[in-house]
Amino acid sequence: MGYCKLSLTVLITLILTVSQPIANLSILFQASQVLAQTPADGKAEADRLLAQGMEEFQTSQFEAALQSWQQALIIYREIKDRLGEGNALGNLGLAYYALGDYTKAIEYQQQSLAIAREIKNRQGEGNALGNLGLAYYALGDYPKAIEYQQQTLAIAREIKNRQGEGQSLGNLGIAYQALGDYSKAIEYHSSRLVIALEIKNHLGEGNALGNLGIAYYALGDYAKAIEYHQQKLAITRQIKDRLGEGQSLGNLGIAYQALGDYPKAIEYQQQSLMIAREIKDRQGEGGALGNLGIAYQALRDYPKAIEYYQQSLAITREIKDRQGEGGALGNLGLAYYALGDYSKAIEYQQQSLMIAREIRNRLGEGQSLGNLGIAYQALGDYSKAIEYHQQKLAIAREIRNRLGEGQSLGNLGIAYQETDKLTEAERTLRTAIEVWESLREQLGKNDSYKVSIFEEQALTYRTLQQVLIAQNKTNDALEISERGRSRAFVELLTSRLSSQNFNQSSEKPKISLLQQIAKEQNATLVEYSIIYDDFNIQGKQETHESELYIWVIKPTGEVTFFRNVDLKPLWQKENTTLAKLVITSRNSIGARGTAFRGINVSYNPNAPKAKNNLKRLHELLINPIADLLPKNSNDRVIFIPQSSLFLVPFAALQDADGKYLIEKHTILTSPSIQVLDLTHKQKQRIGTKPIEGKDTLIVGNPTMPFIAPKIGETPQQLIPLPGAELEAIAISKLLKTQPLVGNKATVSTVVQRLPQARFVHLATHGLFDDIQGLNSGIALTPSGKDDGLLTASEILDLKLNAELVVLSACDTGRGRLTGDGVIGLSRSLISAGVPSVLVSLWSVPDAPTALLMTEFYQNLQKNPDKAQALRQAMLTTMKKSPNPVNWAAFTLIGEAE
Repeated sequence: MGYCKLSLTVLITLILTVSQPIANLSILFQASQVLAQTPADGKAEADRLLAQGMEEFQTSQFEAALQSWQQALIIYREIKDRLGEGNALGNLGLAYYALGDYTKAIEYQQQSLAIAREIKNRQGEGNALGNLGLAYYALGDYPKAIEYQQQTLAIAREIKNRQGEGQSLGNLGIAYQALGDYSKAIEYHSSRLVIALEIKNHLGEGNALGNLGIAYYALGDYAKAIEYHQQKLAITRQIKDRLGEGQSLGNLGIAYQALGDYPKAIEYQQQSLMIAREIKDRQGEGGALGNLGIAYQALRDYPKAIEYYQQSLAITREIKDRQGEGGALGNLGLAYYALGDYSKAIEYQQQSLMIAREIRNRLGEGQSLGNLGIAYQALGDYSKAIEYHQQKLAIAREIRNRLGEGQSLGNLGIAYQETDKLTEAERTLRTAIEVWESLREQLGKNDSYKVSIFEEQALTYRTLQQVLIAQNKTNDALEISERGRSRAFVELLTSRLSSQNFNQSSEKPKISLLQQIAKEQNATLVEYSIIYDDFNIQGKQETHESELYIWVIKPTGEVTFFRNVDLKPLWQKENTTLAKLVITSRNSIGARGTAFRGINVSYNPNAPKAKNNLKRLHELLINPIADLLPKNSNDRVIFIPQSSLFLVPFAALQDADGKYLIEKHTILTSPSIQVLDLTHKQKQRIGTKPIEGKDTLIVGNPTMPFIAPKIGETPQQLIPLPGAELEAIAISKLLKTQPLVGNKATVSTVVQRLPQARFVHLATHGLFDDIQGLNSGIALTPSGKDDGLLTASEILDLKLNAELVVLSACDTGRGRLTGDGVIGLSRSLISAGVPSVLVSLWSVPDAPTALLMTEFYQNLQKNPDKAQALRQAMLTTMKKSPNPVNWAAFTLIGEAE
């Protein structure tokens, strides 16, 4: 059984800046409501109705606005006022857009466009084209939306309408964001911001900032998203734009929800709701209630979520917002699905589907069909599930919605898998992967964007592995396992090597290439792949780890697959999971962690429990393949972890006799086999030299910076590390060089010296960010305007020539766990050109770390094999400080020699 990806119909308030064609009413005045008797009276009455419709529209009275504009249209036609007729048609299009009837919206905008062209009203023509673009956007036809917005932009530039130009740029940004092309989206929103600032259009400035916030939210950069929404919020309050203020508060709530700060999220949504009620923005009120429902659903408080969705639904029905009604019904369906009430879930999704079809919302129709497919899958009615997924797929292809196409193919593949139609499942899932990879190709060289988009695609790769294993195609499954991890990382490294005259292409990882890499490394490669499944537990659909796939490639190139690592007993009998077992193992040996932005998290040392946990991990991860590992302890074993396994201290795993793995093997890790090939090429570029003082950069115990524990909190100074200073001094004496300690270890000095250094040792605080990995950093002495933190994001932009970087600091091997590996310091250093990185998996204790590091460098001076030098240092430290917390934190990533 496969894990189904829900295509969630979420009421997130994306701020579409609608370029409304109602700016031509400079001659408006109030007129009597009696029927018009003359053309002049008629025009005045029509203009009044047009303005009345505007007021009704702005307070979410869409049906009333529709009637007002229909009456205005009749009069404009009577008196043959073509300009007024065009405006009324355009506004009717907007009313149907707000009511969710996009086909009718397009029909009216086309009529408005024809009149604008006939009377050579270029601004009206641009407005109609822009609104057509918005209607096609709502239908999910993003290429067509972009086509219309480009035409609008051209007209705005031709007639020098700077405000219209800005709006077009903003709407193009929104369309490109929907396509997953975040770099282009940010580019367009930034251009819009420049224009708004230039013409002092504060409303446009606020909207541009808000849309930039939404783009960064989509990328998972929540700190930046919050920063932009805060800026927009300040502007809306300054210009007393209460509607914009409410939207900003709602979007801030969504960002804080993504950070897991639900109290703050709910607080912001409540403020947004209050403003919507105050200004009688009924549509905004419905949206805020829906977002509160989403927040409570994230907290698994389904009754409260349903209560808010019901309130949202009531408002959408009252204001006849058919699209909003469909969204609220869909969200109710998802809440009941989460509760395991599949019949109720289907009932709500059917209602949502009926509305989508009625208003001809093809995108919404596809979402409802997909969610129906998932619900029927949960009921075991696979034929119906397949039927619904196929219908969604047809719509996605018709409206050129590639994201929806990928989702449909993925879910369809799972349904085929569950009905043992393995050939169809394999074919469908391979097609889904081609769609996902084509979407990623559109992102060019933007690594963080690719990581973000890969998260929802990882399921397809895992499911295809299951399908291939079921057909005994174990080597094919290994290729897909590799293809489904570190792809963005591989592409980034490949492009950087190519720019340095290395003839390198990011070819798909065929089995022959993986065998060749094992031979080049002269190592045994062990690749893990965790498989998740859906299980019906007490009437609820829950996702759990089900199996662990392990492949072993020997230095000869021989590939062996072991599949029968059943993970279900962990949660069925032992009340844990593999991920929880990893965390409790770390906690029980006394491994402290630092959470987001450096706040200590709780830990509970327990020696007997630690021994049991480390042995249990050994049973799961090592026992199945123990006979395939080398007998010579100097022969290298390179582990390729996945997900929570990146946090496993492999060196400390214990066999049944209590022997640690490091006592039997020389250990390294890598995010993927293909990354090993690329770090090997980086090493060839740099070459090998003995460690000499003049080539080293050693930092210890800088004057600690002030760092905010969480976004929005007061910065606090990190505690000094006198032990790290002693460590840096001892290593500097050994290597005959001078360390940078205290005030000398500034960010500017370190950044200046990093590109020239061959060996880098940084003994200081490490801060890891498990939500936004590129915010992870190394604490240094603040200099000038910097905050004293050298982040993974900043390191990513450097060009380094170091053979080895040692991060002798807390949690430097940690970061955000993604389908692309750990996004943090180690990944950034390798991307910047470093072939070997030594990092820690927890907060390392001062004295044992100083001993381990001194031993490591002494060993390295005798033998250039970094993995063996680390192993010997661990064995020496173990004798003096037996607890694994004192010696097992460090892991070598990349090249050994």
